[in-house]
Amino acid sequence: MTRLALVMIVKNEARCLARCLESVRGHVDRMIVLDTGSTDDTVAIAQRLGAEVHAFPWCDDFAAARNAALDHSDADWNLILDADEWLESGAAALGATTLPSLGGAPAAFLGCVHLVNAGRREEDPGQRILLPRLLPRGVRYQGRVHEQPDSGLPLHPLDIVVGHDGYVPDQLAAKRGRNEALLHAALEANPEDGAMWYQLGRELFAYDDIAGALDAMLHAYRFVAPDSIERLSVVIYTVLLLRLAKRHEEALALVDAEQDRWEHAPDFFFAVAELYLEWASLNLEIAQEELLPVVEAAWLKCLQIGERPGLAVTFEGSGSYRAAQNLANFYKVLGFADEAAHYAKLSGEMRAAARAA
Repeated sequence: MTRLALVMIVKNEARCLARCLESVRGHVDRMIVLDTGSTDDTVAIAQRLGAEVHAFPWCDDFAAARNAALDHSDADWNLILDADEWLESGAAALGATTLPSLGGAPAAFLGCVHLVNAGRREEDPGQRILLPRLLPRGVRYQGRVHEQPDSGLPLHPLDIVVGHDGYVPDQLAAKRGRNEALLHAALEANPEDGAMWYQLGRELFAYDDIAGALDAMLHAYRFVAPDSIERLSVVIYTVLLLRLAKRHEEALALVDAEQDRWEHAPDFFFAVAELYLEWASLNLEIAQEELLPVVEAAWLKCLQIGERPGLAVTFEGSGSYRAAQNLANFYKVLGFADEAAHYAKLSGEMRAAARAA
């Protein structure tokens, strides 16, 4: 019986498949690739690197394809990756100490990795998402798009970082329209599915459709439960999109309604600071006394909380160097040279520490 297998679905991934397979093949017992109709060198690359390749006709259903791939695995644990992802660090957590052979015994958890999305531009912060990607034998997926494991097992974060460059401009252009169509189909079947509204909002925002993204995210805010894994991200995206749509009063009201729930989340306070800073620029008569103190307090709160990589979604630097740099810029504009110099120095130290980690 196999302890650990890599299980993938692919189509026309010659650009990046070798990178993915080479990053993990020394840490897994099998590599299983399900091809859904490639016309490039994807299959040849997979075979050259030692993967087993199986064919499956694409049916506009990611869960169906994932489950067909999993049907080829006899492993106790299945590592699920996409071709535009790669194992960046934490390979030790794939070992038998963390993921032991089950020998017929039930598993205790779904293993979560930290997926880091490369920014759309070089200067963008990386988005870190906690995702269940190590599935014990027998667990299958549900959902036509943005599929999720269908299991009641608890989620257990592992010290594994997976890189992802699927949101850089060239890759977004190649995928345009595919997920949006599937999300609309899913919402036609279940119009109160908050998680799908959230994913539709993110999809539209990736293509700079602010109005469409905001409409979807407001639906998500309505339907996603307060204790759901997506809730914090829904709140942050909704605040951002309301600000971008110049609907500042609604964004301020949403922040007031949500602020007591997110004392542990630097990204929430980062969004608050950006909102109040823009609102101050539009309301100079009350900026100095009423609005700018909120901006300052919010960025200081980010630093007080610190980085929280265990959150479901977070942006690198929200609790460290980006907040410190924004404080440095803030104090410089206000003419507080000593404070500006202090936070600029702190930001540089924090950024260096993050890169060294």
